[in-house]
Amino acid sequence: MSQIEIHSITLPLKVDEAGGIRVGQTRVTLDSLLVAYQSGSTPEEIAVQYPTLTLAEIYAGITYYLTHPQQVEEYLDQRRHQAEHRRQQIARDNNLVGLRQRLLDRRQS
Repeated sequence: MSQIEIHSITLPLKVDEAGGIRVGQTRVTLDSLLVAYQSGSTPEEIAVQYPTLTLAEIYAGITYYLTHPQQVEEYLDQRRHQAEHRRQQIARDNNLVGLRQRLLDRRQS
């Protein structure tokens, strides 16, 4: 009987310059992968949605989430908070409040 040699794998996750976690050598964020997973997509379905990811990278991202749920949820909460803050700032900076009504009024003029 032959003996299998077990090796550890390198986690295919890296933090980008903006603090987002990217999967593999792609621009796909861990956030995106987990939204698909938490919405009920299988790893194989996620591979169809994100063809730049390998199945191994997808499983590794999910495994990291399942083994570190508290840390990943804190990261995701922080990302959601940052995104909401950015949305509010863009709305303020570009005066988007009432934009739809202003466009409709302009169209009727």
